[in-house]
Amino acid sequence: MKVLTYIPSWIRNKYFLAGSFFVIWMVFFDRNDVITQFNRYRHAKSLNKNEVQQVKLIGETRKELDLLITNSQTIERYAREKYMMKKDNEDLFIIAPSAETN
Repeated sequence: MKVLTYIPSWIRNKYFLAGSFFVIWMVFFDRNDVITQFNRYRHAKSLNKNEVQQVKLIGETRKELDLLITNSQTIERYAREKYMMKKDNEDLFIIAPSAETN
């Protein structure tokens, strides 16, 4: 029993030991430990950011759809830009941006 005399009594307390074991178990060994919760929080944050971007993209697409439905000039411009369509009596020149790196 000499070994136990060097250990402070508050550490030998059964409630302290049980509480310490519980905290260590919850922080490191549990299925929902701190690291897992942090990773889930980061993933949820990135999903929320992605959701905001998608909602913004949906709004822009709806505006473009509304213009396509209501305006015939917009339909022609959209067909020319997206599908490279042209009229019968005209030539189409496509200028690709240069891939120069300095």
